[in-house]
Amino acid sequence: MTAAVLTGLGTALPARLVTNEELSTRLDTTDEWIRTRTGIGQRFWSSGESTGDLAAAAGERALAAARVSEVDMVVLATTTPDHPCPATAPEVASRLGLGHAAAFDIAAVCSGFVYALAIASAAISAGLTGRALVIGAETYSTILDPEDRSTSVIFGDGAGAVVLEPGEAGAPGSFAGFDLGSDGAGRELIQVPGGGSRERTGADGAEGRYFTMRGKAVFKEAVTRMAGSASKLLASVGWAKDSVDLLVGHQANTRILHALADHLGVPRESVVVDLDRVGNTSAASIPLALARAAAEHRLRPGDRVLLSAFGGGLTWGSTALVWPELPIGTH
Repeated sequence: MTAAVLTGLGTALPARLVTNEELSTRLDTTDEWIRTRTGIGQRFWSSGESTGDLAAAAGERALAAARVSEVDMVVLATTTPDHPCPATAPEVASRLGLGHAAAFDIAAVCSGFVYALAIASAAISAGLTGRALVIGAETYSTILDPEDRSTSVIFGDGAGAVVLEPGEAGAPGSFAGFDLGSDGAGRELIQVPGGGSRERTGADGAEGRYFTMRGKAVFKEAVTRMAGSASKLLASVGWAKDSVDLLVGHQANTRILHALADHLGVPRESVVVDLDRVGNTSAASIPLALARAAAEHRLRPGDRVLLSAFGGGLTWGSTALVWPELPIGTH
């Protein structure tokens, strides 16, 4: 049976580093307050780089790491596309010299990368496509209210990309399975209210255009949904919870990651934490965290890796793989 196999990983971050100390000069906050509540020490914000710019940079590094120059499909997960219309993925594909590859965006907020992996993997398994480039890229700094302490301290910009190629099911780097879910009744917990057909942006261009989040409710939903999804996924692929070597959850909050580990019965030491360095990068957070874990030699070939994410929609999803010998191209 044909399966999608991970053969390359690349990442990109904007040049501008924003520390907690910098934010404390204009917001009612401190480095201690931010670290205590989120675990975040810094983040990177765009100084003119678009989501497409970061996606192209990460994609180029992933392709180089995999030593390939052509793909048949590009799937870009993002909440912050370059334009409402058209999608950003076709331009990214063009910039990377990928010819007329199928290219499209998906919007599942922080679950976007897992959703994109599932779509590309299914297309490869079904024979619809050959090689695929999957990207998670965000410039959340462009939709944050600069006066809102509850969101401005959390989010960062960045991109991560992987190359998937047809291979054998069960081979290192192949995805053992996926679990995806959603609950639209919770859409107001995480949203940008304006700009769509339901609520047009005001004439001044400001009303409703900023990202909003109900933190306490999101915390509870994130832990519950990721734990449920991850447990279901592990059961479906026949992995015992104590067989997981590394847990890479969506990088929203250190306390959420630890609570997820506790719910799953996975040691907290097995949790990858990257948000201290880059903040919450939404759809880019899982590939960025994977790259960090590999760079710090926490992620080794043969490790059983569990990925789980939760985002606006509400959406959630999980997947698992045995880590392969993998080249990585980083910022």
